[in-house]
Amino acid sequence: MRTLDDLIKVGVRGRRVLVRSDLNVPLSKHDTPTVTDDGRIRASLPVLVRLLEAGARVIVTAHLGRPKGAPEDKYSLRPVADRLAQLLGRPVQFALDTVGESARLMADGLSDGELLLLENVRFNPGETSKNDAERAEFATALALLTGGEEDGGAYVDDAFGAVHRAHASVYDVAKLLPHYCGDLVRDELAVLQRLTGEAGDVERPYVVVLGGSKVSDKLAVIEALLPKVDRLLVGGGMCFTFLKSQGYEVGKSLLEADQVDTCARLLAESGDKIVLPSDVVVAPEFSADAPVLTVPVSQMPADQLGLDIGPDSVAAFARVLHEATTVFWNGPMGVFELAPFAAGTKGVAEAVTGARGLTVVGGGDSAAAVRALGIDENLFGHISTGGGASLEYLEGKTLPGVAVLSES
Repeated sequence: MRTLDDLIKVGVRGRRVLVRSDLNVPLSKHDTPTVTDDGRIRASLPVLVRLLEAGARVIVTAHLGRPKGAPEDKYSLRPVADRLAQLLGRPVQFALDTVGESARLMADGLSDGELLLLENVRFNPGETSKNDAERAEFATALALLTGGEEDGGAYVDDAFGAVHRAHASVYDVAKLLPHYCGDLVRDELAVLQRLTGEAGDVERPYVVVLGGSKVSDKLAVIEALLPKVDRLLVGGGMCFTFLKSQGYEVGKSLLEADQVDTCARLLAESGDKIVLPSDVVVAPEFSADAPVLTVPVSQMPADQLGLDIGPDSVAAFARVLHEATTVFWNGPMGVFELAPFAAGTKGVAEAVTGARGLTVVGGGDSAAAVRALGIDENLFGHISTGGGASLEYLEGKTLPGVAVLSES
């Protein structure tokens, strides 16, 4: 797999380089939206800066949200362009379309060391189309913004959060231009290889912490990791399906009835590895103002809703994490966005920072929680920018955006 080092070594001055970045960040809901969490933008800066300082004419393509293949104001990358310019400390040009007249004229007008951000790539139906020809047509138009291979065009994929998608800007365009792996994607893969044992034996004890809403979302990674880990700590909404499988009352908590038997099987097969909460924080409704109660899992009221793990569970999880040498955490322990239900996630996050050895935050809501709860990101060994991509890699799936970069 060719890297950004290889591209810069052959020279990029005067060449147009198409970079797929991950700029899918949350925006405020004001009349003039602003970026509320710029973690992914900051993670994208090193590759962009390296290319700009080497004299490349950089064209960035990225997505935001899930528009339906047509422009929607709430998904415009304009606020992202503004924040990117602030962080770069230099102007960022912004095209009003993806491959239309605005994009073509602005790409043609770039000078050495200048950067152009295209409008949300998912505003074009070809980006996510399941029709190979439609996707290839859009990828060709993207590639032509660089002038094509004959004119020195190149492609760099630095969007780890999108490499598990066979989309035009991630997969098809790499087949049309000399392609290179960005530093962010390279580093993400190196960390994941340490977690899977591909980079040598995993240092033990190896502990995985999983949270989030649904067992079904994490089932494949649970099945893949259980044979490899020493302990699997389960929190978040998904814990209630496990607790139900043990015969506990779960009240109005999130429950996947069709996964109860699966959870029972997992506990029967690997119950010595799986650690479930012993107490939970409950309320009658999903509200920051609702009366809150902490109860043992054996005393869950039928009219209450479980919204966080309790302090005894946090302490138990922390004891396991204190002994760990390798930790992977994906998914919050509760509804951390509401203050009464944030303590579980914060407590577990702080315990992860205290583990010796490699500590990995698996992107998505976990990474968002770290920033929202004010925990120093530097206390973790690695914070992934791609929760879905991380999980699929750990499941053993082939990531299309990675596989295509490996092709000559």
